Amino acid sequence: MTKIARLTVAAIGTAAIFASAAFAQIQPHILNISRDERIALNALQTATATPDRAAQDTALNTARAAAQSASARYAVANLQFQLGRARGDAQMQNQAIDALVASGVPQGAELAPLLAAQASRAYSAGDLRGADRLLTRVVELQPNNPVLVADHAQYKARLGERPQAVTLFQRAIELQQAAGQPAPQSWHQRALALAFDGRLAPQGIALARGLVAAYPSPSNWRDALLAYRQLGTVDATLDVDIGRLMRATGALFGERDYLELARSLDGTSLPGEAKAVLDEGVQRGQLNASEAEVRQLITRTNPRATTARNGLARARTQALAADTGAPALAAADAQFGFGNYAEAAELYRAALQKGGQDPNLVNSRLGAALALAGQRAEAEAAWRAVTGPRADLAGFWMTWLARRAS
Repeated sequence: MTKIARLTVAAIGTAAIFASAAFAQIQPHILNISRDERIALNALQTATATPDRAAQDTALNTARAAAQSASARYAVANLQFQLGRARGDAQMQNQAIDALVASGVPQGAELAPLLAAQASRAYSAGDLRGADRLLTRVVELQPNNPVLVADHAQYKARLGERPQAVTLFQRAIELQQAAGQPAPQSWHQRALALAFDGRLAPQGIALARGLVAAYPSPSNWRDALLAYRQLGTVDATLDVDIGRLMRATGALFGERDYLELARSLDGTSLPGEAKAVLDEGVQRGQLNASEAEVRQLITRTNPRATTARNGLARARTQALAADTGAPALAAADAQFGFGNYAEAAELYRAALQKGGQDPNLVNSRLGAALALAGQRAEAEAAWRAVTGPRADLAGFWMTWLARRAS
């Protein structure tokens, strides 16, 4: 297991550091040992400097028998580890690590790698729960070490404990960011995958947004928004708007993505935007214009888009004169679909003023129009007014805008 193995390396490395200096390192712990313990320890230290293994073993056994205090047992184990390391004897080193822990002397940063080494052995022996208990203690000793927390998260995932793994990954990411360093992309991706597989909606959506905030590649945006679509409370109208954000972030990929969005837009009387999506898909090589369904959609939407474009000015005039916000919302959506974002924003505001429409829907689309029109502050103000299921979508838009403007 890679993560546990890495902890083992850390444990052995740290143990070797404090063992290599022998008594120079352990003097603080042996100030109060008895005369017999001191004599036995001095003999063992002398034996470690010779190549005589028989003498070393005799001195080690004598020192073990003489060691009654915790400090003396710690010192003996320290020297035993040094011997085991010099001999390349893993069993002797493991016994020394167990004795060091059992002495009760190592604490804090000194104890953590020893426990990690024990966890590695427990894992290798098939004692998964034992390894987990030991790793829990390691993290408790170093709670602000993001790498250790992430390693424990990976182990929890292997045990099938998804909620705990997700929580640990979130904590590791927060610790890394609090230290002024970006968390590895793999932490974000693994945590999101675990939350998605476990249907942990709030955590999954938050992790999806965190992923694209830190690593806003088109592929990550696609993964994040598809996870949001599956985990959130998404109706057909919101689904269209998720598709719009996927398009804005360059996250549409493949025939399926483009056709799904084009069909949805065409089905909601937005032929201009449907045509734009189809044209983009063909231009990017994601759609084949000669394929039957693509050809049929293009044939159907092109004339309808022309008609809709010719009616934009009349629809705007009628919408602004109407008593309710429905015509203004429809006209705004049409303008948005043709890329006329400033005009769309004007009409979305009219829809809000006239009333009768879901303000969360209107504000989320107003924010998108303003953002695409280059009006960041106004866009963020509109998105901050969004509540309910669309609040998460507004959050994703704000994440995209923050990275676009930086």
